[in-house]
Amino acid sequence: MGRDLTALFDPRSVAVVGASDDPAKYGHAVAAQALRAPDRRPVHLVNRRGGTVLGRTAATSLTAVGEPVDLVVISVPGAGFEAAVDEALACGAKAVVAITAGFAEAGPAGLARQRAVAARVRAAGAVLVGPNCLGIADNTTELYLASDRFAPGGVALLSQSGNLALELQLRAEPHGLGFSRFVSLGNQADVTLVDLVEDCSRHEATSAIAVYAEDFGDGRAFAAAAAAAGKPVVLLTAGRGTASARSAQSHTGALTTSADVVAAACRDAGVELVRTPREMTVVLAGLAGPTGSAGPAGPGAGVRTRGRRTAVFTDGGGHGAIAADAAEDAGLEVPELGGPTQDRLRTVLWEQSSVANPVDLAGMGEQRPLSYADTVGALLDADEVDAVLMTGYFGGYAASEGGLGGGPAGGSVLAEGETRAAKEIVAHLASAAGKPLVVQSMYPGSPSCRVLAEAGVPVFAATEDAARALAAMTGRPRPVDATLVAPLPRPAPPLSDPGYHGVRALLDAAGVPFPAAREITDEAGLLSAAAEFDGPYVLKALHLLHKSDAGGVALRLADRDALLAAYREMHARLGAPAYSVEAMADLTDGIELIVGVNQDPRFGPVALVGLGGVLTESLRDVAFALAPVPARRAEALLRSLRSAALLDGVRGRPAVDVAAAAAVVERITTVAAAHPEIAELEVNPLLVRPDGALALDARAVLR
Repeated sequence: MGRDLTALFDPRSVAVVGASDDPAKYGHAVAAQALRAPDRRPVHLVNRRGGTVLGRTAATSLTAVGEPVDLVVISVPGAGFEAAVDEALACGAKAVVAITAGFAEAGPAGLARQRAVAARVRAAGAVLVGPNCLGIADNTTELYLASDRFAPGGVALLSQSGNLALELQLRAEPHGLGFSRFVSLGNQADVTLVDLVEDCSRHEATSAIAVYAEDFGDGRAFAAAAAAAGKPVVLLTAGRGTASARSAQSHTGALTTSADVVAAACRDAGVELVRTPREMTVVLAGLAGPTGSAGPAGPGAGVRTRGRRTAVFTDGGGHGAIAADAAEDAGLEVPELGGPTQDRLRTVLWEQSSVANPVDLAGMGEQRPLSYADTVGALLDADEVDAVLMTGYFGGYAASEGGLGGGPAGGSVLAEGETRAAKEIVAHLASAAGKPLVVQSMYPGSPSCRVLAEAGVPVFAATEDAARALAAMTGRPRPVDATLVAPLPRPAPPLSDPGYHGVRALLDAAGVPFPAAREITDEAGLLSAAAEFDGPYVLKALHLLHKSDAGGVALRLADRDALLAAYREMHARLGAPAYSVEAMADLTDGIELIVGVNQDPRFGPVALVGLGGVLTESLRDVAFALAPVPARRAEALLRSLRSAALLDGVRGRPAVDVAAAAAVVERITTVAAAHPEIAELEVNPLLVRPDGALALDARAVLR
């Protein structure tokens, strides 16, 4: 059920310690906000000098309040912070919001202080937000403990940045978006992002959860909480660059960046990952819909669908072509409509209209504005259409009448017709079996567009915004299959031999198939190994990081004489302490893959699958997922590669056994997930042939 945060969001009483009459102090802003709802619960202002604050008598201490306080906001200098927390707990506080800074963000000494305070809070059975946060707000319980106001609505905003939260609020307003809650995450010393996502997922007034986070804490737990949320989670994060891969010692590590890890976790958890505050607002407008104090507005609010087959509808060829490109760039499909749907469209449009997709009125809107509604209705009724993107001039006729510019002369009749069309479009949505409609208009603020927006239809000025919002509204519906964020297996005994043959033995015990191999240190051992299995042979120099790059691999050695000659040449050149003699695999009709797992400090084991061999880093045709990866998920990842067509056979080559490869991926990633001491585990190449899969090389790098 997660942690009980009732005292944080709906306390029986509140105290602001550090309340001040000085507008330059944060205690002034929080106190002023807290007093916005004085009749909802007792609000106590505490200032060590006493006197009055904001016209109210201030207590000199929490103890002087004379009654228990459920939630305490602390905004005092760092030197007095611990004493303020201790007094709050002594006075019965069940929740503390710590605005005071100077803790983990200030270095090791501050981190030690922070941990000690958090331990005392937990021992008292209380919860702590912060420190180094900017407060909280809950519009549903009239709890206002942040410096700014947040318009009421259905979005819970969890942010590590105060300024970004303010920007999101400003960008949300034109879309009719409001907020159920706001929490400034701060240092997450006690209450974490995971705790808040879990609580917001249970909060009935929250329809979507928006997160800006730089520090996920336990990233895997965040992904699992988001997957189980049952409502949209939209994430904006920073620090998604390549720095994490600089010190990697394997192809897997070198190819795995923070951006890859976050993207994989979000995909597996069903989280909408965005890059900018604008994109976050666009996605929220699609997923949450405009929500005010009265709740969701109209049949178009927050509609989601499984399919991505999109009908683009326009009143001008240029807008239609641009919108179709934008839709496909956003991951939507814009297929040609089938014969029956085209025939139905011809019954409501005139001869010069295009009905293939994009569907183009070709000027009919000026002759009969209701043709907009007729066309939207026909598209929403078509079984082959999952969603509709309407783009172009709609809104221009009513805009002219409303003095917003645009529209033809004598537009009064057309404006009335366009507004009627908007109302009929809303009526069509009510019976559209949950299919979303998104609109791009040159006049998004026009009266007819406002009719659509107030009914929950997302309306945008930019084509790319409309396409992105629609992409968020299509695809996998909620609830997300939480099994995509697989639980970690129990830790296994640590790997005692991280050498090549030790890693092979570890994987072999898990069912990963390898060719026959023997480790040798001299010519006598080499000849003895060669007698155990027939050639051709492979010779590998061991204890080299990248054997192929160093010339430490010799292939297709036909017999023992060739093997011995290769050994003498390689040993003279490299002087390796040990070598591996192996049976040469049949490479005929095979494809080389790479399977690896990298331990991420935030998300734990992250798996990589892709096209393998010596060109892995050059081709960079790889996909990522949180490990362990079940076989069915592994097969989907392999099918998502750019080179996936090779798996099914090209130019006369037979298809390879993808199911066998996926089963090996599951075994490798499960082993890695059970060994947290292994920083990087890699099988490269994994040879996949029509008759199965065989691991040809393996490597492990310990933490």
